[in-house]
Amino acid sequence: MKTTKWDIFTELKTEDDIQAFVEASIEEAENDTDPSLLAHALGVAAKARGMLNVSRETGVDRAGLYRSFTKGGDPRISTFDKVARSMGYHITLAPVHSHTST
Repeated sequence: MKTTKWDIFTELKTEDDIQAFVEASIEEAENDTDPSLLAHALGVAAKARGMLNVSRETGVDRAGLYRSFTKGGDPRISTFDKVARSMGYHITLAPVHSHTST
């Protein structure tokens, strides 16, 4: 039996598809302790939009985007933020648990 490599980005054909994928990834990342999950998802979305386009929008060279957002990549927060903003998102921090003063 012959198998072929499948990549989700080939299924992301419209901006709505990409947005739904990113939002599902954000929800999944909220329940996961591995921050690379969201970085990988942004990389898939960037690939679906076209790395050259994302590179032009963010000012980050295409090779740098590939290095940062492929599996095992570790993007700088500034690069992550630029790519997220190019996709219509911004980074926010929220407390893991409520902090009450005594």
